Amino acid sequence: MRPVKDSTARDRGQGPFGSWLLGPLDQDTAVLRRRVQGLLTGTLIATNVIGALVVVGLAVLLMPSPGMSSELVRVTAIAVPVYVVSAVVVGALWGTRGALRTLRWAAEGRTPTDAERAASLRVPLRLTLVQAVLWGVATGVFGLLAALVQPRVVLTELLVVAFAGVVVCAIAYLAGEFILRPYAALALAGTSPARPLSGGVNLRMLLFWCLGTGVPVAGLVVTAVLAWARGDVSTTKLAVSVVALGLVVLCFGLLVTVFTARAVVNPIRSVQHALGRVRAGDFAVEIPVYDGTELGLLQAGFNGMAVGLAERERLRDLFGRHVGEDVAIEAMRTSAELGGTVRTVSVLFVDLIGSTALAASRPPEEVVGLLNRFFAVVVDEVDRNHGLVNKFVGDAALAIFGAPVRLDDHATLALSAARAIGRRLAAEVPECPAGIGVATGEVVAGNVGDPRRFEYTVIGDPVNEAARLTELAKNVEARLLASWTAIESADEAEAGQWKATEDVTLRGRSRPTTLATPRS
Repeated sequence: MRPVKDSTARDRGQGPFGSWLLGPLDQDTAVLRRRVQGLLTGTLIATNVIGALVVVGLAVLLMPSPGMSSELVRVTAIAVPVYVVSAVVVGALWGTRGALRTLRWAAEGRTPTDAERAASLRVPLRLTLVQAVLWGVATGVFGLLAALVQPRVVLTELLVVAFAGVVVCAIAYLAGEFILRPYAALALAGTSPARPLSGGVNLRMLLFWCLGTGVPVAGLVVTAVLAWARGDVSTTKLAVSVVALGLVVLCFGLLVTVFTARAVVNPIRSVQHALGRVRAGDFAVEIPVYDGTELGLLQAGFNGMAVGLAERERLRDLFGRHVGEDVAIEAMRTSAELGGTVRTVSVLFVDLIGSTALAASRPPEEVVGLLNRFFAVVVDEVDRNHGLVNKFVGDAALAIFGAPVRLDDHATLALSAARAIGRRLAAEVPECPAGIGVATGEVVAGNVGDPRRFEYTVIGDPVNEAARLTELAKNVEARLLASWTAIESADEAEAGQWKATEDVTLRGRSRPTTLATPRS
């Protein structure tokens, strides 16, 4: 059997279908069949027995004076048990087995066709019709017996049996819909129907009103009319009859209302708890769709929404990995347009030393592994200092501090990250020495490219200066150089970690740059 996930069941303290009585979602097909068959058969037997007791009780209370004749009592005493047993057997064979034949696709472990799906969702209505036929026959049989033995009580007999039949049919429908929820969930799994598949909530509520209120109250009215028409019913007898019927109506109406409320609230509650999981960041949550009305469409709609949110989160995560999380957040917050703004930032450039010789002397897989270890150190320290690894260029990396998120202490963070990267590369990846350069200044930060394909980057003199410093750093002992402008922009504690060395006119520049290197 195909399992249907529901990660909210444990949180609700109940089963995925509103009760642990129906078992878990991933139960075996044979176990599910036995569970459903047992529950259906037991429920139908119990409801028919209740119906028989209602018949007997109402017959005693509502029979006109002087009541049932001794002959009718003897006939009824024989006919009621015989018919109840027969109805139970026929109902179990016709109703339960017929329902399970309709649900054979589940036992075979396959996806139902559209016709099988619709038929499966109509099984509770089919069970109700079976009970209606059986009790309709019972009404005719007991009415005929009364007409043959004691014609004076025919109307009362018909009223009593018909009323009990309504009680049984209502319970059969409500119980059938509840017990068959696992099969409804399997039938609706993976579907997003455009309209209700088993009638709407309006039809369901109207049916429940008819069964729980309309018919019982009509029974009270008919009882009063019959008493008035016969004219021989005492006030006490009429009062007792009305009180008895009223109690039955109250109890039966309460039962129908409780089942109706559960049928409406449980699907909504499953969506409510699943929404809480999504709000907490669990986008993998999925609830079983077991209702064929608009409530089922709500459940299916939530699952579709959760899938969309999970896909959006996956794309956002993937986007953030490619361009940086801060860039991704900024892109989603604002309109993605070409162009940028002038920012004062610090730029950190890291370039591997001897990458050509490394690639020539080692297998490609080993080179990739070394590069991944090398870049892992760079990304870790840049992230730790709130920077952005803007791009990987072969065996080099460009990091930005101060864009797209503004940082007041961008120079301090960039210099701190550079020193940490130098230490860790020497200790953790000694086979990958690298030159590191840091520069500070004004750049244009924004999207560059074409409206169809662009990337976030920074363009300006500090980028070129950091790249030139990196080339020089490859030939100094510390493997790390920074411009004195960056040192002056840092706080006192970080600036104290650096010392000026010499003035150098970098390639492509007209004015000299004061170089700085770590003190230790």
